[in-house]
Amino acid sequence: MNRSPNRPGFASALRFATELVAWVATPWALAGHSVLLAVASVVVLIALPTIFATPGDKAQVIVPVPGYVTIGLALLHMVAAAVASWLAWPLPAAVAVWILVAASVLAELPRWRRLLSTGAADRAR
Repeated sequence: MNRSPNRPGFASALRFATELVAWVATPWALAGHSVLLAVASVVVLIALPTIFATPGDKAQVIVPVPGYVTIGLALLHMVAAAVASWLAWPLPAAVAVWILVAASVLAELPRWRRLLSTGAADRAR
């Protein structure tokens, strides 16, 4: 079995599902306050991980960043999904999102360890 970090798997699917929820729930929660803020939230949530990535974790990297930045961007999506779902949707939907986020965190731990260890190796050089 190929264990390449670029190979899609269960953790990737959970991460993508969490990102999709963040992209939908965040502007939904913000639209009542400001349509401009809602649009800006989607732009930020999509643009940051597209532009900034850790080499070796993504096939194409526009701006290389250390692993902890990639982890921070993943956490940004997870927090956005969890908080915005709570504010925007009924309780059962929000609970389902919290379960998705928890599963995504657990599935991401091996990737995050790899991202942090790669960064430590790069700093030692």
